[in-house]
This record gives sequence, C-alpha cells and structure tokens, in this order.
Amino acid sequence: MNHPLRLVLVLHNHQPIGNFDGVFEQAYQDSYLPFLDVFERFETLRIALHTSGSLMEWIDAHHPEYVDRLAGLVASGRIEIVGGAFFEPILTMIPARDRIGQITTYTKWLQDRLGAQIRGMWVPERVWEQSLASDLVRAGIGYTILDDFHFKNAGLDAEQLHGYYVTEDDGQVLNVLPGSERLRYLIPFQDPPETINHLRWVAEHHPGAVAVFGDDGEKFGTWPGTKEHVYDRGWLTQLFEALEANRDWLKVTTPSEAIENVPPLGKLYIPEGSYREMTEWALPAAKINEFEDVHHDLEHQGLWEKVAPFVRGGFWRNFKVKYPETNAMYARMQMVSGRLEQAIESGATGPLVDEARIELYRGQCNCSYWHGAFGGVYLPHLRNAIYQHLIAADNLLDQAEGRGWQTGQQPWVELTSEDYNLDGRPEARLANNRLTALVSPAEGGQIYELDANAIAHNLLATLTRRPESYHRKVQQGPSSANGEVASIHDQIVFKQEGLDERLGYDHWARNSLIDHFYAEDASLEQISEGHVEELGDFVHGPYETKLRRSEGRVQLQLVREGHVRETAIRITKGITLNANEAALEIAYLVENIPNDVTLRFAPELNFAGLPSGADDRYFRDKEGQILGQLGTRLDLHDTHDLGLVDQWLGIDVGLSFDRPTAVWTYPVETVSQSEGGFELVHQSVAVVPHWRLVPDVNGRWSMTMRLVIDTQLAESRMVESAEVASV
Repeated sequence: MNHPLRLVLVLHNHQPIGNFDGVFEQAYQDSYLPFLDVFERFETLRIALHTSGSLMEWIDAHHPEYVDRLAGLVASGRIEIVGGAFFEPILTMIPARDRIGQITTYTKWLQDRLGAQIRGMWVPERVWEQSLASDLVRAGIGYTILDDFHFKNAGLDAEQLHGYYVTEDDGQVLNVLPGSERLRYLIPFQDPPETINHLRWVAEHHPGAVAVFGDDGEKFGTWPGTKEHVYDRGWLTQLFEALEANRDWLKVTTPSEAIENVPPLGKLYIPEGSYREMTEWALPAAKINEFEDVHHDLEHQGLWEKVAPFVRGGFWRNFKVKYPETNAMYARMQMVSGRLEQAIESGATGPLVDEARIELYRGQCNCSYWHGAFGGVYLPHLRNAIYQHLIAADNLLDQAEGRGWQTGQQPWVELTSEDYNLDGRPEARLANNRLTALVSPAEGGQIYELDANAIAHNLLATLTRRPESYHRKVQQGPSSANGEVASIHDQIVFKQEGLDERLGYDHWARNSLIDHFYAEDASLEQISEGHVEELGDFVHGPYETKLRRSEGRVQLQLVREGHVRETAIRITKGITLNANEAALEIAYLVENIPNDVTLRFAPELNFAGLPSGADDRYFRDKEGQILGQLGTRLDLHDTHDLGLVDQWLGIDVGLSFDRPTAVWTYPVETVSQSEGGFELVHQSVAVVPHWRLVPDVNGRWSMTMRLVIDTQLAESRMVESAEVASV
C-alpha cells in the first residue's frame, strides 16, 4: 500500500441533558454497546469516537464496564477519542470563556478516565464560524471535522475534498477535515458494496487521498428501523468485513494518523454554516417550503447540481428569532455566565463556584435551542432541564453569597431593570431567595419566566403553537417506507392518529399576564382553539413601568393606555414580591370603562412542566378536591381559588382571587416533528380567569389575585434524601 486511501470513520454519540433515563438506556442497548461488540472483533480496523459529556457521564454511572472497554481500546491504539465541549453546546452561542472552559474541562475528564490523548474535537452540530478556530487552538485542539458542505460554501468542489485543509484565525492554525455527505447517505442506508465502490473510485482517481465519514452513532441502531438492519441483518459486520477484505488499497484509520502521514491540501477560510439540513431548518417556516419547492423544480429540470454549490440556507443564530423561547433560554444562560464571571473576577472560589460552573455548562447543551428533524425545543423535558441547570447555577452562587433558599440563609428581595432578553429594550426582574420573575414591559407587561428556586423549575418554560414547514406533510397523512430503511429526513410517520386535525396556532407567546379582551359570548372551545377575535391592543402593547422598593418588599407597576375596539381604556397592573415569600401578588385596575359597552377581561396565565395524562398531576379546589387531570378543560364559575398540583415534581401552584371569578383551563399542545415521527406534545396548561367588567361610579374595576408556589413536598423529599445519604 504505497498510496492507500485512508478512510477515517468518526462516530458522534450524544444524548442531551434532560433526556429520560430510558432513552439513554435504549440508545446504549440499541447503538453504543452493539457497535462496540461488533467493532472489537475486527482487530485491523481503527476508528475515532466522540461521546458527548452528558452521555459519557451517564454511561460511566450506569455501565462503567463499557467505559473500561473503551479505555482498553484506547490503550491498544484501536480507538482515538475525539474531544469536544463537555456538554455539547453550539459553540457560537456561548461566550469564548465558556467555549474554552467546556473544551478543557472535558479534555481533562477524558484524560483522567480513559487515558486518552485528545488531539481533536467534534464541533456540535457542525455549527461553524471562522472565529472559533482560535478558541479551539487555545483550548489545546489540533483538528476538527466539518461537513464537505462547509468547504463547498467556500468555493471548493467535490474533487478538491479528498483530504484536509488548514485554516487560521488570529494567528492560530487548525486542521479541518471535510466529512463526506455522500458517505453520510451511503452509511448505513445502502449495502456495503455501494460504499466500497464509492471509495474505490476515490482511490483510483485520487491516490493517497483521505475520505472522512463523520456522523451520528445513533444511525447504527437507534434511528427507526436501523437496529434490525445494522445488527440483526448483519449490515455492520458486512461493512467491516468488506473494509478488511480491501485493506490492500484501503486503510481504515484515525484522524490523527491521517494528519501525521498526509500533508494538507492547502489553506482555506470557511464561511459560517452547519450541515446542509441544519441551514435549511434555520430558515423561517414559509421560506423552507419555498426552498424545497425550488429545489424540486430545479432537480426536475436537471439544474440542481449546478446551482447547489451557490445555494445557502439560513444562519444558525436565527433559531433564536424563529423560536423566541430559545432566545429566552439563551439570554438566561448569558445572565448566569456573566454573573459567574463577575463572581470569579471578584475573587469568589470554592466548591460552590466550581459546581455553579458545571451547572452553567450543562445549561448550555444545544439540543433545546433549535428544532429540525429532532424534537429539540419542542420537547418540554429538554427545555425544563436547561432551566433546571441554569437556575441551579444561580442557586449555588446565591448560596456562596449566603443568601440561598435553604434554611439559615439570609432572606432578601430585589427589583432591577436591564435588557435581560437582549432585545434592545429593558425588562424587569423581581427576585428573592424563593422566586425569580422576569417581566417584559415592552411585550404586554407579561411575565416570561417564573422560577421556583427550591426545585430549580421555571414555570414559564412554555412554547407557542406556530406554523412549521412540515405541517403540510402532516396534512398529507402518514406514508410507508415499504419495508426499506429510510433516512429520518424521508419518513412521514404519525405517532398518534388524527394529527392533521390537531394543528392550531397562537397569535401570542404563551407567557403569563396576557391581557385579553374578548366578546361576551366567547367560549372555552373558541379560546382553546385560537378561533376568537382579540378586541383590545393590550396583548402585545408596551406598558410604562415604575419600580417601587421598600424594606422587604418590591413592586413593579405597569401602566398602559390602549383601546378595546373604539373605547379608550387604561390598565394598571402591579406585581408585588416580599422577601422570603414564594408568592406573587398581582393587582389589576381597569379605568375608563363605559357603562354602555360590555367588556370581558381575561388575563391569561400559562404553567409549564406540569404535564397532563397522569392522576398525580391535577387541578384542585380550595378544599383540595380533585377537579381533573391537568389536561382537563375546565369552565368554572364564581370561584375564588384554583390549584395545580404535580405530586411527582412536588409542587402546588395556588391561585386565589379577591372577587368571584370565572376560569377557563385547557392544555396547550403542539404537533411537532421528532426522529420517531410526528407527535402531539403537551406544552403547558393555560389558566384564563375572566370577568364581565362592571365599573363603579367612577368607571373603574379592580381585582387582586395571589399566586402561591408551594414546594414543601419537594423540599421534604430533599431532606429525607439528605438524611438517607448521611447514614
């Protein structure tokens, strides 16, 4: 083999922070373990493996024998461990200090546990911007792998990609290997001879070339239909046998070996981007459909291959625009990162600060911050997990300052105003040792985050129902792959029946204190389906603010003069928080109400992380009587109290009103896409108190509600767990 073709196989194994233990276990049994079982038998083959820190920590805790086997394969030179950012963040989304910190922290973990020498890293979702190169090198990284799509965007064609290039930023030089899209679609979906034939063609036309396959390890067993295909029907064994049978001209090797023995093809600066599908998903929904239509038209005309190298999709960062919920998470992450940095600069050290850093890193895991063929931001348990770790980081920093929620810490309360969500306009933050509430005066005076600190849970980690490009596929109905193994991008699978009838869209974000005005005959059905006319301009209208502070008590006052149809109305709402209280007092004053016009006022609240479909998650009345599961549609009249209980989470959210109140409740559910197909997902519980406004002699109407977040059940469990652990 004077000039062999070097085939670099790089597997990327990942499960996100917050995924269910059962999902981790299933992926381990279906993908990670059987792949290793097959690979170990082929002693002449060498591969590279990247396992995200969130997955590696889980495997090490639940299946340490697997990690021991990896360490043995590393020691024998058969597996090169590819490093990365510890908890798989999109690198362009986090501050440079956190990029370097995540990479170096994970490098040390891999060195300590596996004895691995880390030379390269996996770029999460291959989201690239050129300025990353210098941070990677400063973190001790010598190479990374991107898709050939990145290189084609820089002006290269397929014939120039049978090797690797160097790139540079701020004087720091990095090796970059192009992963082959052709190999990504051959492996494992086509028979092994197809892969061998493709590689043989490359070897004949480019002696001494390097070909790189870099893709998800979950394609080998976890993706629908692949377990039977890859293992039960022997596809992976057949591939490895074919690779060994052709070792006279084909060398299956590692990235480091290829870089050490093959010179780079040249130098290249790489435009921002990701893999092709990701750039398409980042586009607005309507633009994705336009893109697909044009793509198909050009393909039909035989022009797509000529045009494709010059076609760019969207910019990854615009997921934060496409899904404002991800921007809220992102902005919250930046708040925590900035606070941690300030604490460190002020000299803070010790275990609590170190733990806060790891919690921050966990809260940067990328999967909840975007959506494509995978559930991503549509999966409530992933969103909840991000907030859980970010709130936990804040709690640890509070504890380090002696003002945490735990018994014995100093009670406090504060009201501040800054541009917390990075939209160029100020928001307000009411916080004490028990609660944190973020309010957007510019967007209807709505509360968009409400954290119960003791359980590190954001009750407003909600999601708005919005059109998605794939909804036109939902309207077409499910399709079948006719027994063939198909890429997840090509399947139309319904995980529940009738999803085409469950599509619905919201015209407002699912926050709290959304000030609606409806016609008097508006019904629960109309409200829940979104088929109701909004009569006022208060939902999205800006409110003026006053910040009031006194000893042990703060109040945010919000005022707007707007209209309900032609009627000029003034709303004042106050949000009050006391030190050491897990409760918000919310007062409304509506003025200038005419006597001759009937108005129905309905300030909507939403609560996330309280799922439906379980008997231990339910509505209750004042006496504790169960009114139905949290997915129940309620139409209550003349009530003063309503509670939402989640016994699994250990929380009781209580609402009380100082005047008789009618209340609608209903579940907010989305039809969304995941790797397993299209599914209906419970996102939040909407609670809509509403009144027919009857003014006093001065044309005014007022109401006060109290929102109490009781986490005593969860806290008692924490005490019990701590006592057991200390025994």
